[in-house]
Formats: sequence, structure tokens, C-alpha cells
Amino acid sequence: MQFGLFGGARTKRGVGFEDSQGYDSFIEYVIEADRLGFRQLFMVEHHFTGHGQVSASMTVLSYLAARTRHIRLGTAVVVVPWHNPVLVAEQVATLDLLSGGRVDFGVGKGYRQAEFDGFCIPIAEATERFDEAMEIIRKAWTSNGRFSHHGKRWHYDNIVVEPEPLQRPHPPLWLAAGSHDSVRRAAREGYNLLLDQLAQVDQIIQRIAVFREECQKIGRAYDPTMVATARPLQMIHSESERAAAWETRKRVVSVIGDLARDKLPDRIEDDTAPLLGTPEEVIARLKELEAGGATNILLVDPNASVKNLLAFAREVMPAFQASRVAAAE
Repeated sequence: MQFGLFGGARTKRGVGFEDSQGYDSFIEYVIEADRLGFRQLFMVEHHFTGHGQVSASMTVLSYLAARTRHIRLGTAVVVVPWHNPVLVAEQVATLDLLSGGRVDFGVGKGYRQAEFDGFCIPIAEATERFDEAMEIIRKAWTSNGRFSHHGKRWHYDNIVVEPEPLQRPHPPLWLAAGSHDSVRRAAREGYNLLLDQLAQVDQIIQRIAVFREECQKIGRAYDPTMVATARPLQMIHSESERAAAWETRKRVVSVIGDLARDKLPDRIEDDTAPLLGTPEEVIARLKELEAGGATNILLVDPNASVKNLLAFAREVMPAFQASRVAAAE
């Protein structure tokens, strides 16, 4: 089993030192994860939320490329229907060069109505915009020289996208998917799979099985590292901390909003998604995931705390050291 991070900086409204601290503390958190041997970071990107979430993930990742040495740097996700795909291809390739080939390019169609409304893009167009944009991005990275494209949404004449990405033919593509149809599509179209932090343990195991079966069906070699599973981390060290941990979980879920209500059980205490409990309970939950094929875990710490990261590295990761060594070999 290997571990990474999922999340991003969070700021308060306003401009000044206090506003920048959210970025500063998150950057220190990622730097420490790099030092501790965490494999990858997937950084979220959202717009118009009012909650201070990262809106320019590749800008932050470019800074982290200079401050880290080993951890892979991923987007979670770039909602490509909102973007000029050629500009995205150039930005990702540049980041890949600056990071020494450490980029994981996570993409999605988008799901938040308010974001589509803010960009004045009908959410009903998400799929067709996504499909055309990804066709262009792949073409930009794999064409031998100049190319042209004339589609429904985008037109380019005799262009060459520079620079080329360091990873060839391009950085790994990751698709955020939940439904079985979307999971199968990810397998068929050459994406790795990003699984969300709200899905329950049984749902995660089912989705991994669907992805693995679809890979086998089409003759695509399957490797467990092709699936990354985000899991909220709230580790406690005494029973007196448990109630507060559940309150934090409720608060996080309330911020996520409508998406969460469709995925959570009726009682939040029956929620199997978070790694919530003592180190022993967290290890047991991870062993359950590992047995079901989820061996690439992205930790979601609502506080992005270096202290929590160090505790996890000290008290949980050694229980999986043998499997990490075996995976590396």
C-alpha cells in the first residue's frame, strides 16, 4: 500500500498576510509529505465557492515543483469544458518540464451547477465539450509537428504546441469517475482512475473491480497504482476526541453540499468513508481497503496539518511497510 495527499490550500476572503497563510501552511504540509515519502499529491480546483478553495491549481503546483523533489503533482481535477484545451496542454507540459516529469493530469467533466452558471456554460454541454477538448489535448501532445483541428467548439489552424511534456507520450491521464459506466469508460480510454472521498468502502471495492474487469476485457494491463482512492483522515488518540472528530466530519460534508447528500448513509456514524478513529482503527480500515484492491490511498486532512501527517507516518505507515517495499520491487 502507498500513500499520497488529496486536497488544497484554503484562504479567507481579503488580501494580505492572513490570506496568504492558507497557501503557506499548505505548501509546508506538502514539503513535509515529500520528505516523509508520500507518493503523490492531487490538488483540487474549484471556482466561485466563497470558501477560499484553490482556483488556479497549476500555478500552485508549479511553485510546489520547485519546493519538492520526489512527490508527484496532480490536478484533481481540471474541468476541461471550461478551458481552452490548447492552453491547458501548454500549461501542463510546462509544469511537467519544471517538475522533472512528476505531473499527473487529472481531468473531469464537472458537476457543480454554480460553476457552470458562473462561466455561462450550460452543464448539458459538459460531455461534448469534454470529449472534444480531450481529443485536442491528446493530439497536441502526440502529433508529430503541426496540426489543425476544426470541431464543434474549437478551431485551430496549423499549430504546434510547445513545449513537449517530459513524460512520453504525455503525463498520465486520470479521470474522476463514480458511476460504473464512467469507470468502464476510464478503463477503455486509457485513463487512470480517481475515486472520491465520499464513496463508502463497499462502493470503492466495487468500482475497482469494475475497472479491473474492463481493463482485462480490452487487454489493457492492470496495475493497482492505476487507481487512487481519496479517504478523509481524522485520527484520534483518546475516546474524548471522537465526538469532535465526527463533528468535523459533519462540517466538511456540509461544505461539500448536495454531492454529499446523495452518497452518505442515513446516519453519519455508519459512514465508512473516513479513516476516523485511533491508529489501530485506521490501520484496520486500511487493511479492509487493501484486501478489496485499494492500495493507493490519498489522505484528505481537513486541516492539512503537518502534526497529523507526522503522526500518520509514525503510527500507521509502518504497518504497511512490507507491502510498499514489495510494490516498489
